[in-house]
Amino acid sequence: MDLMPLVIRDQAAEDVNVTFEDQQKINKFARNTSRITELKEEIDVKKKQLQNLEDACEDIMLADDDCLMIPYQIGDVFISHSQEETQEMLEEAKFHSYFMGGWRGSGRSHACLAEVATMFM
Repeated sequence: MDLMPLVIRDQAAEDVNVTFEDQQKINKFARNTSRITELKEEIDVKKKQLQNLEDACEDIMLADDDCLMIPYQIGDVFISHSQEETQEMLEEAKFHSYFMGGWRGSGRSHACLAEVATMFM
């Protein structure tokens, strides 16, 4: 076994001097990379929520009975609404999910996109 590459590698690790500015850049890169991972996970969750809302809309459209009361979840409570009311509520939820970053209209997704755009500048 050749010990020369191992010795050179150990010496290289000992000889590295990191300036304060370099350490700040390394820290910023690590924070930004972590934030990007969080944002990607958040986007995946939002896509799943939007797909669930679209599937629910399709299921309601396919229902034959107009008199049917459909339970709609708001928080931890289910409230029964007519097919038309439930359809309207689902459309509103889709709109808020897509354009406003969530049902409560937080705008968080837009802020996150702007944050990602400026992260490495």
